[in-house]
This record gives sequence, C-alpha cells and structure tokens, in this order.
Amino acid sequence: MSQPSALGPAARERALEALGATGVTGELDVLVVGGGIVGAGTALDAVTRGLSTGLLEQRDLASGTSSRSSKLIHGGLRYLEMFDFGLVREALEERGLLLTRLAPHLVRPVPFLYPLHRTAERPYVGAGLVLYDAMARLGKYDMGVPAHRHLFRRQVARVAPDLRTDHLRGAIRYYDCQVDDARLVLTVARTAAAYGAQVATRTRVTGFLREGERVIGVRARDLESGRDLEVRARVVVNAAGVWTDEIQEMVGGRGSLDVQASKGIHLVVPRDRIRSEAGFITRTEKSVLFVIPWGRHWIIGTTDTDWNLDKAHPAASRTDIDYVLAHVNELLKEPLDHEDVEGVYAGLRPLLRGAREPSSKISREHTVVTPVPGLVMIAGGKLTTYRVMGRDAIDAAAHALGSTGTTARPSITDRVPLVGAEGFETRTNQRVALARRAGLHVARIDHLLGRYGGLVDEVLDLLAERPDLAEPLPGAEDYLAAEVIHAVTHEGARHLDDVLTRRTRISIETFDRGVHAARRTGGLMAEVLGWDHARVDAEVDHYLRRVEAERQSQLKATDQEADEARVSAPDIV
Repeated sequence: MSQPSALGPAARERALEALGATGVTGELDVLVVGGGIVGAGTALDAVTRGLSTGLLEQRDLASGTSSRSSKLIHGGLRYLEMFDFGLVREALEERGLLLTRLAPHLVRPVPFLYPLHRTAERPYVGAGLVLYDAMARLGKYDMGVPAHRHLFRRQVARVAPDLRTDHLRGAIRYYDCQVDDARLVLTVARTAAAYGAQVATRTRVTGFLREGERVIGVRARDLESGRDLEVRARVVVNAAGVWTDEIQEMVGGRGSLDVQASKGIHLVVPRDRIRSEAGFITRTEKSVLFVIPWGRHWIIGTTDTDWNLDKAHPAASRTDIDYVLAHVNELLKEPLDHEDVEGVYAGLRPLLRGAREPSSKISREHTVVTPVPGLVMIAGGKLTTYRVMGRDAIDAAAHALGSTGTTARPSITDRVPLVGAEGFETRTNQRVALARRAGLHVARIDHLLGRYGGLVDEVLDLLAERPDLAEPLPGAEDYLAAEVIHAVTHEGARHLDDVLTRRTRISIETFDRGVHAARRTGGLMAEVLGWDHARVDAEVDHYLRRVEAERQSQLKATDQEADEARVSAPDIV
C-alpha cells in the first residue's frame, strides 16, 4: 500500500487541502459523493484501478443506512420467491468472497433456523435451500459456510430450548454471514485511503461546478470549520443512497432514479433472554423476521414501511416496536417485552421504485445512470453487493473518462483484501501470547481481533504506551478506553456520536444507551482533538439529548409523532 490507512485529524486536513487545491494542481479523475458502503466501495474500486480519487461525506462514515442494517452478508433467501435468481447468485458469490478472501476478520458465518409450521413447508423450503446452497457452491468463489440440514422437533428443542416447538414440524438449519456494517464501511474507506484516496468527512456538497451541460466538480463546505471549497473532477459519482433525489435536484432535476426510502427497525436484547445456539428467520405478513446472534446480544428485526420524513434520523415508533415484539413472541416460550429491549435503531433502505408496489416487494437490484455528462449516479442494491455496485459505477465512469484521454483499467477489488485481513489468521493463532503480553484476558483479544483483525497491533501498541487505556469504559465493559483513542487517531471519529454509535455499538448494546460512558469517552477524545471542558460538555449534552429524543420517539404511536420527537435533537454540526 502506498500510504498509511489511518484516518485521523491530520489525514482529514491533508485530504481537504488536496481536494481544495484541485483547481491548481489538476482535477481528480473521480470524486465520490457519499460515505456509506456504496460510496466507500466505489472509491476503493476507482483508486485501485489507478484513478486519482476523492470521497466526500456530509456527516460521518456509515452515518446513514450503512450503520443501521440487519448486519447480514447474505444471498437474500426471500428473493428466490421473487425469481430474482441473478441477484441471489451474485450476492452469494460476494458472501463467499468477503468471508474467505476480502474480509475474513469482519465477516463470520452465523447459523439460522427456519421453523416449519406445516408438513408441506419442508419440501418447499428445503428445495429453496438446496438451490441457495447450490448457487453458493457453484459460484466463482468459495462457499465458506456449511450446507443446510433438516432438523426434527426434538433436535430443534436441543438447539433452541427457548423456541416454541409445540406447533412446529421441525426446522431447517442453514448458514449466512454477519458483519458489523459500520466497521465494514470504515475498513473499506481505510483501504481506499491506504491506496491514495482522499477521504474527507463532515464535508457537505452544496452544488455542482458546470461547463455548459458537463459536470466538472462540486462546491462543498467543511462543516467543522465553515470554509468553502471547490473540488474539480473529471467524473463525479453520486452514491448518496436515500439522498439521491437531493443530488438530482442540484443538477436541475436531471436524473432518472426514483428512490423510495423504506424504514426497517431493529431491537437489541441481551443474549440470555433467548436460549439458542442459532438465530431464527421466518416470514411475517409484511416482511421477514430475523433473530440474529450478535455477541452478547440478539438483534431482532425488521419492518419494511415507506418513510418520507427526516432521512438523517429515521425514528422507530412504539407501533414498530410492538410489531416486532409481537412477531418474535409467536416463536418464543417466554415472551419478550419492552423492558427486555436494550437498544433500538432504524435505518432506511434506498429502494428503486418501479410500479406502485409495496416496498417489501421491490427488488434490491441496483441501477447506474449518467443523467448529464460528467455525473454518474448509482442507487438501490444491498450491503452484500457493495463491491459489485462500486465496480459498475466506475465502469460507467470509465466511459466518460475515455473521452478525456484517461484510461481506467478493469476492476481488481475481488483481489484486494481489506486492511486488517492480512495478518488476521496469524494474530488469531497468537492470541494467547498477545493476551499475556498485553495483560488482557484471551476473550478480550478475541473481541479485538473480531473488530480490527490484523490491525489489532494498532490498539495493542496504544496499551503498551499507556497501560491506563486498558480500562473498560464505564457501563460499556466490552470496550476499552484505548479503542476510543484509536477511533479518533485511526478511524476518523470527530464527535461523541461517531464513537458511541458507529466505532463502537455502545448506543444500542447497553440499557442506558451509552449515557454512563459518554463523559469518559468525551474526555478521551478531547486528548486527541484538543477539546476544552466546554466542548466536552457540549458533546456530552448533545449525546444525552439525542438519547432522550430517541427514547421519546419510541413512545409515539405514529411515524409523524416519532419523527417530531426525534428531530428535536439535531446534529451537533
């Protein structure tokens, strides 16, 4: 790699200086707008083809949809029923690629039970899973997970003691994969930076630069300092997801993408509330219900409803939460209630609207268009296929680049491991020695390896320099103080929200939503970012207001009421 991948404060300043100087030093080949998984993946695809690349994100990396998904890397079993075989095959190939080659440190297999309520379901569901596994096995990359297996009622009771079996005919166990979605985005962005991409967060695009019809760059504002800059590029790629319509408006409504935001909410409950060695998946009348193992927790979701309110902070209503609880309780011997819920989060899927159909029926296919010369727009898709989306976006950009005399080589991201993949297996084999050297329990090293992979040495080096950073955060014992410092120095965290909601998942994994950890976390960030006491107070106060606004929104019956409660705590910038 040509340069360090760290996304600290100095790296952000260098990126902004380089991007702002493009009018003098020469335009970029590709500028990507949007720091979610698609934008990060597009930037990585571009820079590894030899193109000079920049990435602008108006808030934090993964601050929108890409940190609020079901956190699954999967083929999309339900799309087989829609006969969307191409999408399923593509997603299964990407699942195998991520698990075995690109991100084995972040992506891991997870078993699921598909409960069978009627005898006739077994051949129907079984045939679907035979096809699912066959597509994965016959794809271009390793399958990476075990094949499905039929279970009868007694076997189900052993695997999942808390699953109701009185009305079951058995179940089928199959495997998909999961990932911390926010960490995947961060890792893709760090990999792009390591190969030379200029990555700048908290920088909002305010308009386009034009020569006649052609887009030649963007006007942007650094939201941290308030300074304005112009970034020139031969091609601008919009990967703004649910904000696609706003970008289309900036080019005078020129664009053919009709993106519908669909809200999905998830609940997080402690692992001991449901005794099971596997997750569950079942269909509801409106969506698919997942119960997903997540460390010492379960993630339960999801809903699938149109959302036309605030896109930055979609709110989960009491009605949403009741819906998920009611459906999961149909599966469980001991029902869950609101007191069991540690965390709640809501995300928006950027669905490409076709005919007037409910969002739960819209495919997750993606589309790339070039509405005006110099501008490529991509929308739709899903987390699992981000790499394919980035490749397709840069393929489209390559046509425009060709007219300027710049040649883009073919995509190679299927052969570019993400940072942290290298050294992961070696460090895993050395886990006992690492624990002894750092004075930590082996389970703590395992947790760090699952978050940082081969980059775990960055955190362990901090501990060697400052043993006091080995202390866990108050009220969030899964995370060390060193991880807060690392989040700022290496992972681009600029605000308390960034650390508590995305670099860690404290905001959804603790009953207090991270309130007790906020002050200590803010103080640690201040050491790196130079905050004074007043600034720490402001960051903590904002976070507490955010938590309270979310709690209030989750008591409201309707989306409109929930949205009004949530937006009462706006972003700190």
